[in-house]
Amino acid sequence: MKLDLPRYTERFGAISLHGVQRVYELDSAFNEGRPASEAIRSVGNAEISEIERKMAIVIPIKGERLKLLEGVLSGIPHDCLTIIVSNSPRQPVDRFKLEKEALDQFNRFVGKNTLILHQKDPGLSDALKEVGYTSIFGPDDIVRNGKAEGMVIGMLLAKMAGKEYVGFIDADNYIPGSVNEYVKIFASGIAMSNTPYTMVRISWIYKPKWSESGQTHEMRKWGRVSEITNQYLNDLVSYYTGFETEVMRTGNSGEHCLSMKLAELLTYSSGFSVEPYEVVNILEEFGGILPTENQDAMDKGIEIMQVETRNPHFHEEKGDDHLNEMVNGSLGCIYHSKICPPRLRDKISEWLHGREIIQEGHEPDLLKNISSFKNIDMHQFAKILHDRAISFVHSG
Repeated sequence: MKLDLPRYTERFGAISLHGVQRVYELDSAFNEGRPASEAIRSVGNAEISEIERKMAIVIPIKGERLKLLEGVLSGIPHDCLTIIVSNSPRQPVDRFKLEKEALDQFNRFVGKNTLILHQKDPGLSDALKEVGYTSIFGPDDIVRNGKAEGMVIGMLLAKMAGKEYVGFIDADNYIPGSVNEYVKIFASGIAMSNTPYTMVRISWIYKPKWSESGQTHEMRKWGRVSEITNQYLNDLVSYYTGFETEVMRTGNSGEHCLSMKLAELLTYSSGFSVEPYEVVNILEEFGGILPTENQDAMDKGIEIMQVETRNPHFHEEKGDDHLNEMVNGSLGCIYHSKICPPRLRDKISEWLHGREIIQEGHEPDLLKNISSFKNIDMHQFAKILHDRAISFVHSG
């Protein structure tokens, strides 16, 4: 893959927040002995494959169409460990059973190394309780509903499997080729990074919307929530640097990748605020504003890369209620951040009230935080999970 080097970088404490990079060539071959351009980084197939073998791809799923899941599975490179974390309903139709059957049928032909687990499995909750990781629980001592909760479970499974990198791809993607591109971008970003504490976030070239007739589509550049989230994340950065910026363009990117060294240091926000809160928490932890216990990361630096795809991103339309929930959570995690200045809080509150997303006199949602999983005893977690989690299956 050939990508341009970052043209612009916003430096914030120990963080290098790179502007959007472009993909020039999806497959640049092996590149042995070829000189590198001063502006272009060519990441060869061998280098990408080596990173993919160290990577897990997590697919959080909740009742998405099985055809879409099968397409996503087919787009993930074979050498990656695939992890499906399901929160699909078990009654009246057991959707998880259907997902497991679809995976088994797929693996009958390809033999992909895959883990699948339902996040409501009591055996999973037992394992988490035994190792003292309960910030992910609801009041019933079972893992809460929520995309973030599923993502954290996926990261725990990736760490349990000894993977160095973990990426996320949503289950409602219509284009398997775009899934393949995402993973190649993840690997290329990691190859370009100068620190073991790295995040690579996908910026979609277009997010098309199909018309009701199915005959035409609008090639939108930004999702409706993304535009808003990006604006306020940039405002947060600008407040501290003193200069306006447009550097952040991937605030709600569900498709992103982290090095495990970075992933295990972060805290996570419940529900749909998980993606923007990752950025907010990195600014909190490593921006030099608040004290941190992670001095090694401060010394080595954190890189956030944003890479624009060549493939457009077709996904399920989930309606205005879903979008309002997303924007409330996304802006809420900025509003409630320890580093959010009062004038930015006022601006966020005014915007949400003006669009009647929250009622007058109310604040944006304060969602539960999920603590860092750095100190979990993974050996104990793995033992109990294998013994008690009925839904946990290793396939391939």
